Amino acid sequence: MSRDSRPARTDTTGRPPDDSGTDGTAGAARIRGAFAAARAECRTALVPYIVAGYPDAEASLAAAVAAIDAGADLLEVGLPYSDPLADGATLQRASGEALRAGATLDRSIALLEAIAAARPGVPLVPMAYANQLIGGGDGSAAVKRLAGAGASGVIVADLTPDEGGPFEAAARAGGLAVVYLVAPTTPPDRRAAIAARSGGFLYCVSLVGVTGARARLPRSVGRYVADVKAVSPVPVGVGFGVSRPDHVRLLGRAGADGVIVASALVDALGPDGRHVAGLGRLVRELRAATVA
Repeated sequence: MSRDSRPARTDTTGRPPDDSGTDGTAGAARIRGAFAAARAECRTALVPYIVAGYPDAEASLAAAVAAIDAGADLLEVGLPYSDPLADGATLQRASGEALRAGATLDRSIALLEAIAAARPGVPLVPMAYANQLIGGGDGSAAVKRLAGAGASGVIVADLTPDEGGPFEAAARAGGLAVVYLVAPTTPPDRRAAIAARSGGFLYCVSLVGVTGARARLPRSVGRYVADVKAVSPVPVGVGFGVSRPDHVRLLGRAGADGVIVASALVDALGPDGRHVAGLGRLVRELRAATVA
């Protein structure tokens, strides 16, 4: 199946119905536009990840700007959290150091606003956990603040569509895309259901496990990505373990619309988190590998 022949459930405007996820929001349109621009250049979109407030607010802003200037099509911004259950050792360490340096949700949102002001052309997608953004409510206050700071979408790592309806409604009202995740253990019929609810793009977790740079991706990743793409009405971005140019080329050949690189970039910042030039160099190498 080609990149442009994926199935979609739409209304007469070509957008998903308002009660079917958040792909009809302005934020989702910005995200899809970034993927479309990369596709028009016959390459895979590159989505680097930085940790807000690591090692401190000023340095994380410098890292974000360096990642964008080196070739990011979108930027994922991790919001530090005390119990990041989807994160491996590298991102847990960076998140912990950011919290010890004074990172809070308020300061992370201020960082998003600073990045958006510095580089307004690149969609920003923060990644967080349900307790941070939703708590015991519907998350409408957090959505309003994220959208106001310039975010186009949000990944809530531990939120599923089964429980995400109220948050999606708040996100639709705020113009924000809610990006859902699928994994190799997700049954095929459930992949399709999740993809239908994901806004902007679908986050395809490449392996069973937590985040972290890997020397190799699973042998089955190509078939898995192709299977996910066959049922997704939105672009498919692949992350977890993606760390090297050869990974980017492999996933591009498998048909991934985008690749998400996180732990390897945090590692590239060095032990003190301040080697911005190292991060920029790796992003440029990864960007060069996105060309088909």
